[in-house]
Amino acid sequence: MQFIIRAYDGENMLEKRLAVRCRHLENMGKVDGKVICAGGLLDDSGKMKGSVLVMEFDSRAGLEQYLASEPYILEHVWEKVHVEPMNVVIVNGEKVGK
Repeated sequence: MQFIIRAYDGENMLEKRLAVRCRHLENMGKVDGKVICAGGLLDDSGKMKGSVLVMEFDSRAGLEQYLASEPYILEHVWEKVHVEPMNVVIVNGEKVGK
């Protein structure tokens, strides 16, 4: 089951985000094969203001377990987190789903 996670940083969190970023990326590396794509959301000046992740887990519970270990959540960088099921059809121009 695939999910899209849209997470928005709290006010004035850029410095903290950058301080925690290495742990965030390291944590994503621990869930081998679960990250389809991920990246930072940018404001109009090009500074990070949040994140989008497309991930695949066997269930919503698996995703919730991952989020419970997410440094941006534990360190209160992300203020709002929205999760929705997603049907990934195309990755890098290649059809992978239906």
